[in-house]
Amino acid sequence: MGIPFWAIKVQQLWKLVRESHAKPLAGKATKPPKVRSGETAITFIGHSSFLIQTAGRALLIDPVFATRLIVLRRQRRAGLRVRDLPPIDAVLLTHAHMDHLNRPSLRAITREMRRRGLAAPVAIVPQGVEDLVADLGFAGVVSLEWWQTTELESPPHAEPNSARLVPIDPGEPPRRLMEQESLTITATPARHWGARMFKDTHRGFGGYVIESANGPTIYHSGDSAYFGGFAEIGRRLNPEIALLPIGAYFPDGYRAVHTSPEEALQAFRDLKADVMIPMHYGTFRLGREPMDEPLPRLLQAAERTAVGDQVVALGEGESWRVEGSSDRRMAAAE
Repeated sequence: MGIPFWAIKVQQLWKLVRESHAKPLAGKATKPPKVRSGETAITFIGHSSFLIQTAGRALLIDPVFATRLIVLRRQRRAGLRVRDLPPIDAVLLTHAHMDHLNRPSLRAITREMRRRGLAAPVAIVPQGVEDLVADLGFAGVVSLEWWQTTELESPPHAEPNSARLVPIDPGEPPRRLMEQESLTITATPARHWGARMFKDTHRGFGGYVIESANGPTIYHSGDSAYFGGFAEIGRRLNPEIALLPIGAYFPDGYRAVHTSPEEALQAFRDLKADVMIPMHYGTFRLGREPMDEPLPRLLQAAERTAVGDQVVALGEGESWRVEGSSDRRMAAAE
């Protein structure tokens, strides 16, 4: 008999754990930018974690502030601290894997908002993930299937970061809202898997497109292998800024659920977006490629295909800002 699948996975994980403790943590945290009216700022926290400030709102996507995922240690510090976050309206989680859904980080976020006397944020999750966040102090939990859209808006006379979610009929096409204080969030497909452990394969996974009347349309893919869905997302939702993963692609079998840098760049071209911000590299040892390989490979591929000026690589804590639209002449990393 061969070695059981679970035993192989445990052996691989143990090797990654040992390597993750080999070097001291690098990097340091900064404070998030203050955003003016009509401005959007995308701040890279690390790995696949972002703070999105747009349309007068602050969203977190896949926030992981923890130094360790149980025993796997991060290689670079989170670029922001929970205590420095602006009031958070919603937390978007792409899937249940521990490098994307970190329960201690999520609990810390809701506690910090309540410590300040603010309403806790709402959580938006794929279908089947609700139970993993139900006890973490969120004001509400909304689950979405692929292509379902929900609206995040402030009721009249609400506190600055209170929110209510208004479901939109999944059969309706996503619509652009005219109210600046409103956002639509659409769940998008991916080629990945959603189980937190090994057998809970019912859990959903995917990405999100965030759209407002006066800001750029932002796409966070979550984890995904390259597939035809990127072109479909581009046709249906027209994202202007694409946050795409470029790490954990070796050995080649990992590309069944992750993109290589070159495949991520092709996904960007399929989407027909204006700007690509790479993610899912440099923080956790998840693949066998060298930790410092993904970004140079991406930048070299971008130069070869004449889109080098459209790739914006952010360090932890760095922000990309834009006034009104995603016109690169009006944007700057800081």
